[in-house]
Amino acid sequence: MTIQTDYGMVEYKESDLLIFPDGLFGFPKLTKYLLLYLNEDDDSMLLLQSVEECKVGFVLINPFLLCPDYSPELTPEELACLDVQDSGELSYYSICVVRSNYLENTVNLKSPLVINPQTRHGIQVILENSPYGYRHELRSFPTVADSTNGSEKEHADTST
Repeated sequence: MTIQTDYGMVEYKESDLLIFPDGLFGFPKLTKYLLLYLNEDDDSMLLLQSVEECKVGFVLINPFLLCPDYSPELTPEELACLDVQDSGELSYYSICVVRSNYLENTVNLKSPLVINPQTRHGIQVILENSPYGYRHELRSFPTVADSTNGSEKEHADTST
């Protein structure tokens, strides 16, 4: 099978799909997605591409890369829905909001996508009673801020 994306034609097999039986927040009818690498050598940011509506895609980031002490707590019902006993068996991704001014990019740590890599089924959850928010500025994280500051400094140095 193939799908046209903003990055060109992508071939895939049914076994490549990630299934979100309840869809994602705001997209309840779209349940089948592909996880695509934006850069083959870097899995820190990925694209979750709907195969049912080619205009729908989400930029994802591994929240543990931004926040090493990220500790999402799932309910027993959520674990059962994903057919696991322990949340350590799961993969977590946060949706990024990418803006034209990269300094305004945000990440949603409050509502991660949680995927069972064995079954390729996932859900989006809201982490209740957690310190995480819906719109963390990417530049507020030390690793991102360091690379951003370096880029700004480098840019400033070359423009003088």
